[in-house]
Amino acid sequence: LILQVGANICGYTKDVTEELCTRWMQLGAFYPLSRNHNGPEFRDQDPAAFGEHSLLVNSSRYYLNIRYTLLPYLYTLFYRAHTRGDTVARPLNPFQSIHFPCLVSGCCHLGCSYPVLEASSAFSVFQVLPGPSYLGKQLVEMLLPLDRIGLHLRGGFIFPIQQPSTTTEASRKNSLGLIVALDYKRQARGELYWDDGFLNRCFCVFFLSFQNRLQAKTVNNNYTDPNNLMFTDIIILGMDKQPTDFIVLHSNSATSVSNVAYNVSSKVGDCFFLNFSIEWKLTVSDLEKFNCYPEDPVVSEESCRQRGCLWENTTVPKVPTCYYDTIPSYAVSNIQYLPTGITTKLAHLGAPESARAATASGSLSATISFLQLSVIYHTEYMLQFKIFDSTNKRYEVPVPLNIPPSPVGSPEDRLYDVKIQNNPFGIQIRRKSSGTVIWDSQLPGFTFNDMFLSISTRLPSQYIYGFGETEHTAFRRNMSWTTWGMFARDEPPAYKKNSYGVHPYYMALEEDGSAHGVLLLNSNAMDVSFQPTPALTYRTTGGILDFYMVLGPTPELVTQQYTKLIGRPAMTPYWALGFQLSRYGYQNDTEISQLYEAMMAAQIPYDVQHLDIDYMERKLDFTLSSSFKNLSFLIEQMKNNGMRFILILDPVISGNETKYEPFTRGKENNVFIKWPNSNDIVWGKAWPELPNVNVDTSLDHETQLYRANVAFPDFLRNSTAAWWKMEIKELYEDFQKPGKNLKFDGLWIDMNEPSNFVDGSVRGCSDEILNNPPYMPYLESREKGLSSKTLCMESEQILPDGSRVRHYDVHSLYGWAQTRPTYEAVQEVTGKRGVVITRSTFPSSGRWGGHWLGDNTAAWDQLRKSIIGMMEFSLFGISYTGADICGFFGNAEYEMCVRWMQLGAFYPFSRNHNTIGTRRQDPVAWNSTFEMFSRKVLQTRYTLLPYLYTLMHKAHVEGSTVVRPLFHEFTNDNETWDIDRQFMLGPALLISPVLENNTFAILAYFPKAHWYDYSTESGNVSTGEWKILDAPLDHINLHIRGGYILPWQEPAMNTQASRQKFMGLIVALDDNGKAEGQIFWDDGQSIGEYECSRISIQQAEKSQLRI
Repeated sequence: LILQVGANICGYTKDVTEELCTRWMQLGAFYPLSRNHNGPEFRDQDPAAFGEHSLLVNSSRYYLNIRYTLLPYLYTLFYRAHTRGDTVARPLNPFQSIHFPCLVSGCCHLGCSYPVLEASSAFSVFQVLPGPSYLGKQLVEMLLPLDRIGLHLRGGFIFPIQQPSTTTEASRKNSLGLIVALDYKRQARGELYWDDGFLNRCFCVFFLSFQNRLQAKTVNNNYTDPNNLMFTDIIILGMDKQPTDFIVLHSNSATSVSNVAYNVSSKVGDCFFLNFSIEWKLTVSDLEKFNCYPEDPVVSEESCRQRGCLWENTTVPKVPTCYYDTIPSYAVSNIQYLPTGITTKLAHLGAPESARAATASGSLSATISFLQLSVIYHTEYMLQFKIFDSTNKRYEVPVPLNIPPSPVGSPEDRLYDVKIQNNPFGIQIRRKSSGTVIWDSQLPGFTFNDMFLSISTRLPSQYIYGFGETEHTAFRRNMSWTTWGMFARDEPPAYKKNSYGVHPYYMALEEDGSAHGVLLLNSNAMDVSFQPTPALTYRTTGGILDFYMVLGPTPELVTQQYTKLIGRPAMTPYWALGFQLSRYGYQNDTEISQLYEAMMAAQIPYDVQHLDIDYMERKLDFTLSSSFKNLSFLIEQMKNNGMRFILILDPVISGNETKYEPFTRGKENNVFIKWPNSNDIVWGKAWPELPNVNVDTSLDHETQLYRANVAFPDFLRNSTAAWWKMEIKELYEDFQKPGKNLKFDGLWIDMNEPSNFVDGSVRGCSDEILNNPPYMPYLESREKGLSSKTLCMESEQILPDGSRVRHYDVHSLYGWAQTRPTYEAVQEVTGKRGVVITRSTFPSSGRWGGHWLGDNTAAWDQLRKSIIGMMEFSLFGISYTGADICGFFGNAEYEMCVRWMQLGAFYPFSRNHNTIGTRRQDPVAWNSTFEMFSRKVLQTRYTLLPYLYTLMHKAHVEGSTVVRPLFHEFTNDNETWDIDRQFMLGPALLISPVLENNTFAILAYFPKAHWYDYSTESGNVSTGEWKILDAPLDHINLHIRGGYILPWQEPAMNTQASRQKFMGLIVALDDNGKAEGQIFWDDGQSIGEYECSRISIQQAEKSQLRI
């Protein structure tokens, strides 16, 4: 073992070139034996021989100064070699680099074989750099011009240094210093051996940096340096936050240090004795605090720190006291930037060899140690980034998306750039055109555990819309430390309560008005938190992290791109745009007949009659109550007059019947959800009643004993879809039971979250972990577990490919899975387009159904929030939507119901519906004045149905929105970004309703355009301003935007009659005398559509209309 070794720098024989000698002097500066030597007959090659101002001289001076700076470190290495035989210079990759060992600790004990300081030479080289001990190496390209050599300090080690001089005799008199290179845990250690250079008198100093403290301790001290050496400069590398409050502790005294400079690193300048410690604080602003203990807002400091998190008391409301440190949890390796995307591997730092780490104290389930990241550039405007377990297959959402089989488009045309970041791991997505970073997940807290996954991202602005289904008080999300849960639940609209559907999708506006949308394709229980950084944190209880991003760049394009991904909205039949009536609590078919006659007598347009569970025998699907024995004939009679019928169906099937064929056939076809590893059905309770029981309707339906045990069809199974369609066919055309076949035109599917009147099952649940997972998202009744009002999470379902899956994973897909076979059944049995209205939805549900906003309340705030709900479902790709007009629960008040009828007349799905036990609220239930108000506004709706139908067709073929926020049309006007008390139907019709009681004038915003009052036909030019509008009780303000043509038709009592009337055009000229529009027209009900006509107009010297 010969350590004092090195080559003759610049060579012994031959005349050396300046370039070669420059590189050799750089490399030789790090030889243990660093000597420039050559033969007598060759040119001088000492640095001075190449000229005082040559690059070689400057480069040699620079790197020899570095050598002399590091001599205390090198001298310590030689001591280690002398005392225990360690090597000094070690090869990592032959002929490319020299490596010196790191020192872990101990003056006389320990060493480390991994490289810390590396020297390499070339103008541009690919250099192998070591990663964490279990990750291997990374290939990094380094650009090294002639005056540079690659030098790297390994994190986790402390390097003693000394001010250089021209000789060691001089330099040993200079002050010492330290370079503290922190590792990813913000720790480092090292040592210094020092003696007189000749005699065997020495001392050793140990250095340790841990938890924001640097400590130096001297041992084996039998030597006093005559120069009274002290540490004057300490450089700390790897400071990811700006440190403050430096304090030096020495000889039981504490002194503040003010001479601190911070850039990428911290430099502390002062005089420190050989035994000292330095402490500092790393301050974190409130905006950079990401909640590390989200399950408990009042977590103790002890529990917080046990999880490895930081703690700081705060008086600022909602700011977390327990927050993540920025120490990374995963390291990145093997990043592959490919023409079609990126792949990389992630490994949990500090994880054991096994793929799944044991659950740590205070953690949220077992850590997944090895992950894979895949980024796919699907199109110029859409990309996917997916993080998943690289070792074990995990559940993934079985919802098919419309993605190209292979990426399309050229790199030059892509709207985005993607970069993978390390230390900590993150994904950064940047919009090319503006340079705006629209996704940046290089934030603390990235977690991928078995039952808890979390990722945060910075947001480009405070303007975020979406995430549902939850009642929101504004269309734009509140970024002030708010959290929203998502898990399908039978929960009427109420603030912060997760409701019927799940849509983990948002659209963001960037500062310049560009827009993008992001979908997390994950169906497990989850929540999302916003903070004013601005930033967003996702937390989900299973599955994988599978994101899709569309980049617009306009809001309307974002929605079109999103619906292209998940599927365009279904095309509604024309009649489905007519006004509709419903009520839970009709006593018999005679009541419906009388309602119809009253509506006709009042001349109030009306197309569709709904039937709630009243029509069923004991609320059993596919049965008919004796109170509705003439329903089949009533349906036939009313349909002959142009009316349509929609019947309700619940998913559950009673199992307490002796001759109930839907259950018998379902059991034979194995369609019901069962317990895992069992053939036993999971029984719950819902609306179906036991036979031969007298029901006391005054009691709480959820606590009564008269409810039957019900089975839940597994709509993910292929066999279930076939069985469900057959039962619907039987209901529609049961020729063996005259008078009981019900010729419906559409179906209304309810209770499909799925809803259960008992928690879990009639026998309870057995899997405590699944029903009460380690992290319970912020959901309604979270203290009761995930099985609250639904099935046990361990219930087993079967995917179409035959694989078994837990209800825990697919719960929120239940309504989605039911909607498609229901829609297909409607079309198959009627032979017409039909319609399905579903309560529970998931991304892509709009392909097969519309949605009503659930069991709302007869209250003014619910009237206002219905606009927000509709606009959100426009983002979600479900254009056929609306709230129950006048409210479902509670007794409607006269003025409110008038205003709601006016607003509801412009819902795409316009239905007045309320519950049993409340007063009637249909238009003919009040007085003649109310009838007049309703007739007036519904005639306006029917007049504009050709325009609305054209919008629905554009939504179906292009993915455009129907109910449209103002900023979709006027994105450059940021005043519109917060408006949610007005909305547009398509690009041309502005609706400004009254939303408070005793209000007869409203403040409405008019973006820059020419606007025409629909009722007076008068026009005004707006430059973007708020105006006060009169709003008497019989009036809703409608304005047509200049530059558009609206098709219209003379109204009638229903659409069958109105479609026979003459049509017309409203031509609203813009400031240039131009307008254009479009009409789509077909028979209104066939499966498939006819061609449409485009209408445009241009005002020139002569008025001219070109069709």
